[in-house]
Parts: sequence; structure tokens; C-alpha cells
Amino acid sequence: MTARYGARKLTLALAVVLASMAALFLLPSSRFVAATFASMTCMILATYLVTSYLGLFRPRPATVAFGLVSAVALYLVFYLGNLGIQALHPFGLSASSEGSIYSLIASPANPLYLQVSVLAFDAVGYESFFRGVLQGRLEPRFGTASPFLVALLDASIHLLTLNPLWVVTTFIADSCWGVTYYYSKDLSSSMLSHFVWDLAIFVVFPVG
Repeated sequence: MTARYGARKLTLALAVVLASMAALFLLPSSRFVAATFASMTCMILATYLVTSYLGLFRPRPATVAFGLVSAVALYLVFYLGNLGIQALHPFGLSASSEGSIYSLIASPANPLYLQVSVLAFDAVGYESFFRGVLQGRLEPRFGTASPFLVALLDASIHLLTLNPLWVVTTFIADSCWGVTYYYSKDLSSSMLSHFVWDLAIFVVFPVG
């Protein structure tokens, strides 16, 4: 009975999160910031519903350092990838594909405090649900494959954006944060990696 109830809660939580993400990607771009806050709030509340949320945080100097290192490594991957896209234009991709992503957040119409707030919510929301809930449920069965399975799910949802580059970059970034969480067993580590990377790629040192 308890297991069935837990499965129902997880199914409900997943359905709410997926619906919020669909709205995030399908609503007009002028509502992207508001929709982001709404979707991330759904992810955080869903995590509270199905986990012992605070127990997912186990910060230690080693896990904090690991989060920072993974953020830097991921930024370098995207920096080099951007150079490759500009030089080779694989599958017709171009820097304009990246620019359409960045403009949703790092728009001159959005003041800096709002950009940082959106990115903070983005990191907390995604890491809470995709790592703390979904990856946590898959790890006992799939082990080291679980970060990539979760990344594949998130990337598949991003197909709604009709932006192939966003789908690919989501899979790469999610895989990095999933591996960070898998080895650190500390949600604050993957959250830190996600937030630092977001700040670097969208605000401080954009590569597009």
C-alpha cells in the first residue's frame, strides 16, 4: 500500500513538472521569465512531496570543490563547442541558434538582479527534481547509466523548443550535473555547478 501510494505521488509529481515545462517552452517568449519561476517552483514542491528534501543536501568541502570544478569543465566544453559550431556549422547549426537561447534570459529588458534570480531558481528547481528525485529513483537499478537516462529525458522534453542545439546542450549539461550528483551524493554540489555554469554562460562570459 505504501509503495503504491509512493508511486502515485511520483507519477503526480512528474505529470505536474512535465506540464509546467511544456508551458515554459510553448508560451510566448515574453512570458519565459515568469513561466520559469512557475515551473521551477513546481519542481521544488514536487521534490518536497516525494523525498526527504533536506536529506539530499550533504555539503562538504570536497563536494563543493567538485561542484565548482564540474562547472568550469562544463563551461570549457561549451566554449570549445561554440568554436566548433562557428567553424563547421554541423547540421546547419549556427551561433544564432545559441543566441535565441541566451536572449530569453540575458535580455537587456531583464535587469541583472532578475537574470540572477531566474538562474538561481533554474539551478535549484532542475537539480531538485531531475537529480534529487528522478536520478535518485533510477540509481539503485541503473547505476552509472542513471545520469544519462535522466539527461535523455530532459533533452527529450526540450524538443518542444524546436531548437536542436538546445536539445543537444541540455543533454550534455544534464549529463555533467548528473555525474556530479552521482559521485558527490550531495545535491548542493550539482546545484552549485548548475548555478555557476548558468552565471558564466548567460551573464558573465557568454560564448554565443
